[in-house]
Amino acid sequence: MPLAGGTLEHVESPLDVKLSNALGGRTATAMRKHLGLSTVGDLISHYPRRYALRGELAALGELTPDENVTIVAEVIEARERSMQARKGTLQEVRISDGKGTLTLMFFNQHFRMLELVPGARGIFAGKVGEYRGTLQLAHPNYDLFETDATADDESARAWAEQPIPIYPATSSLASWQIQKAMGVVLDTLPKLDDPVPLRVRTERKLMTYSRAVELIHRPSKDIEWRAARKALRFQEAFVLQAALLEQRAVLRQRAAVPRVPKAGGLLERFDAQLPFTLTTDQNTVGEEIGADLAAGSPMNRLVQGEVGSGKTLVALRGMLTVADSGGQSALLAPTEVLAGQHIRSIVKTLGPDLAARLRPTLITGQMPVADRRKATLAAVSGQAHIVVGTHALMSESVGFFDLGLVVVDEQHRFGVEQREALRRKGATPPHVLVLTATPIPRTVAMTVFGDLDVSTIAELPSGRVPIVTHVVPLAERPTWGTRIWERMSEELAQGRQAFVVCPAIDGSAAEAEAGDESGDGAVLPSSTSGSSTNEGPANVTGTLAQLRANPLLASARIEALHGRLPSDHKDALMRSFAAGEIDVLVATTVIEVGVDVPNASTMVILDADRFGVSQLHQLRGRVGRGGVPGLCLMVTKAETETVARERVDAVASTLDGFELAQKDLELRQEGDVLGSTQSGGRSSLRLLRVAKDGKLITEARAIAADVLADDPTLAANPALKAALVRRLDDVSRDFLAKN
Repeated sequence: MPLAGGTLEHVESPLDVKLSNALGGRTATAMRKHLGLSTVGDLISHYPRRYALRGELAALGELTPDENVTIVAEVIEARERSMQARKGTLQEVRISDGKGTLTLMFFNQHFRMLELVPGARGIFAGKVGEYRGTLQLAHPNYDLFETDATADDESARAWAEQPIPIYPATSSLASWQIQKAMGVVLDTLPKLDDPVPLRVRTERKLMTYSRAVELIHRPSKDIEWRAARKALRFQEAFVLQAALLEQRAVLRQRAAVPRVPKAGGLLERFDAQLPFTLTTDQNTVGEEIGADLAAGSPMNRLVQGEVGSGKTLVALRGMLTVADSGGQSALLAPTEVLAGQHIRSIVKTLGPDLAARLRPTLITGQMPVADRRKATLAAVSGQAHIVVGTHALMSESVGFFDLGLVVVDEQHRFGVEQREALRRKGATPPHVLVLTATPIPRTVAMTVFGDLDVSTIAELPSGRVPIVTHVVPLAERPTWGTRIWERMSEELAQGRQAFVVCPAIDGSAAEAEAGDESGDGAVLPSSTSGSSTNEGPANVTGTLAQLRANPLLASARIEALHGRLPSDHKDALMRSFAAGEIDVLVATTVIEVGVDVPNASTMVILDADRFGVSQLHQLRGRVGRGGVPGLCLMVTKAETETVARERVDAVASTLDGFELAQKDLELRQEGDVLGSTQSGGRSSLRLLRVAKDGKLITEARAIAADVLADDPTLAANPALKAALVRRLDDVSRDFLAKN
């Protein structure tokens, strides 16, 4: 049995004490405002990002203007002089690491001369500025080291070797202020119950939770904080995996309507008319989905696969299984373009007889009122066994007669609340199938989707021709810009078609329409992309005009597609492109997923450094889908040896989406694993990093599974039970339940 049917009883703990009670109102307010820390547990989990030594001096020569720094340094000179332009005095203090120097500037603060004397050492923090070619810190915060510990050689050595924790800080809350607050809390903190069972700690040679907390914040030697971090990292992995496994058990306790295909029914008829043989992976995943649908508990399965591997076909077979039992399926797509593509593909794949029986129906937000009313009536009456739509499916006006399966395509494009809104439309919990063409490294799947079953389709259908990818580095080879359009015109001359993708719609500030039905993805700013130019990103409007004016493309039919266009216009453009009536489509990332035009051979991605690894891989997958070879040109102005250029080069180097997924993980942050933020930003993980802690996560999951198998209610492990309460607060718990 899972814990209390999924409801964990809250147990009082020293970790739940409010910082306002532990530290006082003013300090607690600063902690909450600047760092988001509200309880004792929050504070002691705010671990140092690194450790400095009193004998260690920062590399001052490596500092850059506008950088917020925390450094350990020594005062080498201090002088005071009168200001020329106005009354008052100026205090100038130079600090050094023996190689570089930095100037500290104070105004009308004579008392600094009594503290910052030559030979004094301490921690200095502030924003690096520049005045007449000299780097400086104006009015920095600082904390000088006490020197009374240097009475003899032994104590002096211990004093110099004691690690100084350097915390993630802000301009308003310095590292040593956090350290002092931490000391106040640690001095009064009672012994903490350990969520890791004694047997496990003994086997892995880990110190207790209380000891680890003390030593990670107040070590006397490097070996102490390293051992503390080892224990706390395992604890984090163990508690997280226990939470995911416990939630998985809760989900499996719910009752669902089993969905079994009929002999001679819709699924059998569909399989019999398929003009090709399913791949081994498609068969395997299809069997896994079939077994899940036949069970009495809801399916919660993630299917990941390469671009063009046949995930949608596998999902369609699941929809036919549900239809055989009289139920309905809803397919949620992130954009109107993709939703329209899905409905056309499903109708074509089913064939006229099955399509007439199943009545695939489209519902989007920009449909004419009469068409939408007709579509919603088909859904609520049960006449439509397959309903495809965008976010509009989740509106209150859309209902279902017997919703048996929810298919979410490209899950990363949806928020948690949106998926849950659709899931709740079933009279009983529907089965849920999540599709992603963005391959997920095993450790990420285990950490982020640990409560789902994961299936993988790695095998591509036969007949697919590999895509050739080239980076066009305009920073180094500006003359290659002309060759881009020459090469594209050569493809058009052979009767083929091309996409040109831009990161923006027009010349205004870069758009970030991700999350609405437009589907245009967020654009990385130039500061992130590492571009060598201050120009704005390439845009659809400007590129369309340039291409239409290009003599090489004089006879080409060129149109634009982006999220701001009316729904019927977008649909008409995609139909025309699929029919070969348009030669070149200049678009945003609205065509990133699901668009399938076999005759499209060329993909030109302008300012490719402004896109992420997975986006580039997805975009490239729009070509080479028929019998013609695919060509992808990734155009970038980013300089070599920048992260932005590294992303582009990584995608160009391989067609293996799983290899790229691992590379993508290494290049960016994991995101908030238990919150609604799904990539980047501040992660809820403290010490654990899924990019490098894969082995530890795997081991922790196996151990957590054993503990829960032996003690499902955690009656013998109350500390772990309490840790799950704390780890899975209401917001995080809702996220897991809805994912």
